Amino acid sequence: MEGSCQGVLAALVVVAGLAGFGSSYQIIEGPKNATVLVGQEARFNCTVSGGWRLIMWALKGTVVLSVTPMGVIITNNHFTSENYTEGDNFTSEMIIHDVQLSDAGHIKCSIQNSGHEGSAFLSVQVVGELLVHTDSLVVIEDEPCNVTCRAVGWNPLPELSWELCVPVSNSSFYSVLEPGDPPSLLSILTLTPTGSGNLTCVAKMKGLQARHSFMISLTVAPPPSESSSLRKAADVETNQETFEPKLKGGNENYGYNAESASSPAKSSGPSLPVQQSSRQQSSRQQSSRQPQQVTKQATKQVTKQATKPEPKLHQQAPTSRPHTVSPRVTRNVTLV
Repeated sequence: MEGSCQGVLAALVVVAGLAGFGSSYQIIEGPKNATVLVGQEARFNCTVSGGWRLIMWALKGTVVLSVTPMGVIITNNHFTSENYTEGDNFTSEMIIHDVQLSDAGHIKCSIQNSGHEGSAFLSVQVVGELLVHTDSLVVIEDEPCNVTCRAVGWNPLPELSWELCVPVSNSSFYSVLEPGDPPSLLSILTLTPTGSGNLTCVAKMKGLQARHSFMISLTVAPPPSESSSLRKAADVETNQETFEPKLKGGNENYGYNAESASSPAKSSGPSLPVQQSSRQQSSRQQSSRQPQQVTKQATKQVTKQATKPEPKLHQQAPTSRPHTVSPRVTRNVTLV
């Protein structure tokens, strides 16, 4: 009886000793929040006091890595660990390789059979693109112009700003959120340049020191002068006058025969083709330009004299012959 009591007391001492031993270790410093870019490494440290037996790392509630005093238990090469010992303290560093968006979430470090744990949050960001229409612009001096820059494929969307290495009399910009999957951000810069230089669209990630930029070369051209505008207008008017027909002084064409061009039938009255030709000449003269009025009047007089019908010949023919009229010779005037 006495021996059994001594055995129970010994068991109680052992249990008490194990309880005391279990409560002697704890997490001295747990992991801290981290923000990384896609494709980079994420590192989290967990420092515990001596006497620990098992350290577990969990990502979003799932254990992904375990560490014992004998070594590291790796089940996925995406998660590895490096260990450091300083005095009685032990530090386990979990490394997440080639971080992806799916890795974002809560990270937890815990010691087996203890209520001690440390937690942190992993944020993952994506650097997208900066889109502009061109990397070289030509604008008019002292005239307002707009330059746009669009951030596409970023997670989360960055902050957009502008750096001006160009003299301006006025400048301002604002950003507009464009819905989509994923959404994009548009920045619009309005400026009035007074000289040439460079414009730079800058994107900064929130929570990171990451910086992405795009440079645009701006060339300022002088405004068109009033004298050059008048000169261009005069050139256009001169070109129009070059293609307009101009009538010069009329010359008689002695080789032209109105009767040979018209019907061979003879008539006692004035020749119709001659009258039609005169009316056509008069119509062309009326459509000519005003500076040629003197030439037209001279032409009309020559035409009128040329087309004036000759007096009819009334002489009594013998009764035995039919009454005929001798053919008329008419001069025609053409304009060259």
